[in-house]
Amino acid sequence: MPFRSRGAGDGSCMSAGRGDERGSAVVDFVLVGGLLTVFFLAVIQLALVLHVRNTLIDAASSGARYGTLADRTPADARERTADLIGTALNADFARDVSTSEAGFQGIRTLEVTVRAPLPVIGLIGPVGALEVRGHAASSR
Repeated sequence: MPFRSRGAGDGSCMSAGRGDERGSAVVDFVLVGGLLTVFFLAVIQLALVLHVRNTLIDAASSGARYGTLADRTPADARERTADLIGTALNADFARDVSTSEAGFQGIRTLEVTVRAPLPVIGLIGPVGALEVRGHAASSR
């Protein structure tokens, strides 16, 4: 008996094979679509976390520079930092702003520290999980 491939002549095997996979494209679409949606939302959330972090760093640095001006105090630095954060993000992110004087390689600096929620789902997250610092050289 010569070698014949399966379903070569009658077509019965081919139609049975197609019948077994009927509807699988829909399932594949749902599974891949769900996976891509979760991946897309994770990338968006990561971008939001980086935006919040960079905004807090910029506000802390600007507040520190503002507080080291000749006619300003560390209290002015705290207030300026809180105002910048409240304008850019939300006042909840500016609840824990502190200042301290520090030394860096023999230079006196004003350090502004911001402790804020780490946005895990949207802007909601555990309080105090994100801590950033801004420095500026002090002339006093």
